[in-house]
Amino acid sequence: MQWLNAWLLDALGIDRFSTTFQPLATTFVTGLLVLVISFVVNWITKKIILRVVERAVQRSRSDWDDVLFDKGVFTRLSHIAPALIVYYSAPLFNMSPGSTGPQMWVTRLATGYMAVVGIIVADAFLSSILALYERTEAARNRPIRGYIQAVKLFLYLIGGIVVVATLAQQSPWKLLSGIGALTAIILLIFRDSILGLVASIQLSANNMVRIGDWIEMPKYGADGDVIEITLQTVKVLNWDKTITTIPAYALISDSMKNWRGVFESGGRRIKRAIHIDQNSVKFLDDATLTEYEKFAFVADYVKNRRTEIAAWNEERGFDMSVRVNGRRMTNLGTFRAYLNGYLRAHPRIHQDMTFLIRQLAPSEHGIPIEIYVFTNDTAWVNYEGIQADIFDHILAVIPEFDLRVFQTPSGKDLQEGLERLS
Repeated sequence: MQWLNAWLLDALGIDRFSTTFQPLATTFVTGLLVLVISFVVNWITKKIILRVVERAVQRSRSDWDDVLFDKGVFTRLSHIAPALIVYYSAPLFNMSPGSTGPQMWVTRLATGYMAVVGIIVADAFLSSILALYERTEAARNRPIRGYIQAVKLFLYLIGGIVVVATLAQQSPWKLLSGIGALTAIILLIFRDSILGLVASIQLSANNMVRIGDWIEMPKYGADGDVIEITLQTVKVLNWDKTITTIPAYALISDSMKNWRGVFESGGRRIKRAIHIDQNSVKFLDDATLTEYEKFAFVADYVKNRRTEIAAWNEERGFDMSVRVNGRRMTNLGTFRAYLNGYLRAHPRIHQDMTFLIRQLAPSEHGIPIEIYVFTNDTAWVNYEGIQADIFDHILAVIPEFDLRVFQTPSGKDLQEGLERLS
């Protein structure tokens, strides 16, 4: 500073350059020189040192350093260099002996800036940890994006307090105690973040939702695969390729259906009924039963059943010339037995899961015969194809048992009926 003062006095002259403004001019020139040196150091750091680091990273066989570089950890860290130049140049800004005001403010600003750089470097480092973790298999079952976002939120909150405390020359604890009075306002502002953090912890701890799970939440119009879980939201890619964003806490507070269990079990349920016209149900005579014995899927059932019923009726001495006497086989019962045999022999039906062919209560729509089985292929497209093939066959075979499928008369049916009456 002394040589700079002497140079300015000598260059400008004492008469033309008042000693009142000389300290200000000295400080201005000093600041200009420090800024120039800082820009030069910043340029050297970015254009030379960072390129050396980049080449070293590219030659390295490990992946973690590539991720650190791609996320900008080294680039953001380079901002420390000019900040250090300014910090250590702070004593040069004293305008006169014993004056520490400018030095103090330059030191505060440089320290605050380095604190900000530290925060953004830590942010990039956390992003790198998340990127590395998401490459692992565990990331599918245990996503940590919500936790990383919570840590970042805490980092920026604490970092902001430290920066303000540094500039104000106050203790961070003093500021924190003052913030305590604003707790209610903070809770209101960060309500969604706090709820999201709690929800994210519960979702992860209880393994409720993973990336790739198929979930349904009709309340939010969500029906598709989970593609992202963050601190506040869960993104669902619906089957129509739209994206639904759901608050993370809604998955805890509202009803949600997760289809993961279906795919992990290896079986997907078919639960569908065919309605039979009640007027087509009847007893079977011997000639018809003999014909049914030719049906592969029901042949053994018909033979064994005929023998069992005949023995039971003979033992009790029923007059079988009367159709209501004794036990008799019906076309509907035989049809149910056929469905059982057909599905037991089907290669795409899971034989170790619930297998049920049942008759439900009759209604104005006929007699429902419900198929309740599981396919051994859980892929959606394959599942729908298997289900369609099964019911195609069932609908085609129903007339062979002299049964009719019930359906509401169409306009064509009514027209043909009226024409017959006319």
